[in-house]
Amino acid sequence: MHVTGARPNFPKAAPVIAALAARGVEQRLVHTGQHYDDKLSRVFFTELELPEPDVNLGVGSGSHGTQTAAVLIGLEALFEREKPSLVVVYGDVNSTLAAALAAVKLGIPVAHVEAGLRSFDDTMPEEINRRLTDQICELLFVTSADAVAHLTREGVATSRVHLVGNPMIDTLLRHLSALDARALRASRPELAGRFAVATLHRPSNVDDPATAARLVEVLRGVAERLPVVIPVHPRGRAALAAAGLESPGIVVVEPLPYTTFLGLVAESAVVVTDSGGVQEETTVLGVPCLTMRPNTERPVTITHGTNRLVTPESVLSALDEVLAAPAAPRPAPEPARPPLWDGAAGERIADVIVDWLSARNP
Repeated sequence: MHVTGARPNFPKAAPVIAALAARGVEQRLVHTGQHYDDKLSRVFFTELELPEPDVNLGVGSGSHGTQTAAVLIGLEALFEREKPSLVVVYGDVNSTLAAALAAVKLGIPVAHVEAGLRSFDDTMPEEINRRLTDQICELLFVTSADAVAHLTREGVATSRVHLVGNPMIDTLLRHLSALDARALRASRPELAGRFAVATLHRPSNVDDPATAARLVEVLRGVAERLPVVIPVHPRGRAALAAAGLESPGIVVVEPLPYTTFLGLVAESAVVVTDSGGVQEETTVLGVPCLTMRPNTERPVTITHGTNRLVTPESVLSALDEVLAAPAAPRPAPEPARPPLWDGAAGERIADVIVDWLSARNP
């Protein structure tokens, strides 16, 4: 039983579900409804060819405690009724931790896809979700060698850890030819030439009005150099709007479908973001990425990719360096990508799960 809850989970789950289906494994898909807006949820099931969820809990938004508790209650009843052999969770959202807790308390083993990532910043809710989930999982599927090292230091048995690569990159590589932002660009004359893409949604960046205002000021500085398009996540919409996001050179749009958004990223000169997944996608697309955070749980995107960490004070000088540098090949050739980011992570995950199921239920 796969449990997904938010936009970042869907491209990670799609290749795993497809690979297990090809091996004849009986599966159920649960959508907790943590992201419930069609632009953040339903459109992904269509574009990524995910099966319709067998169950949608419809928990919606709310505080961390409210959301986690609602998922925990809903999944406990579902797991007791369905009795899955294995629960598979993805990423680091509240649904991830809630599903893992509900399962293990009923004696059901859990597999965590994208295990071992660490920012070492406990002010991030995602960091708490990652660390706690990894401690209670039977199978930990890891995207990079640094994540293996983190789990080893935390005392996780090596027999539980599997370095498989990044299933989200499987999805990106599979859909490369379908990435297309031409319609959006044609509707916005500002995007006819060179442009930047921005995404901002982390609580540390958009929940505090003063911080949000500082980031809008940064985006205005970016817009003085080239137009910047920003799909606005519901989480930060009010704070960013109150800070004056609607400014000359800043193109504000609604959340975009997967292929449109990544088509926009692929055609951009640079991305300014606080997203974890975008750091990975730009690494493979070969697009310079400036991450407005003091840390990242994905350091491989810096050592093996196009990402660099910036502050509000340093982002414009970093942007000037990017714009002055010669363009790198796009997408990044496979030797320039992190190891095992080759489009076959879902297959490797499915192989481990099938072997595990066979050993448990001969």
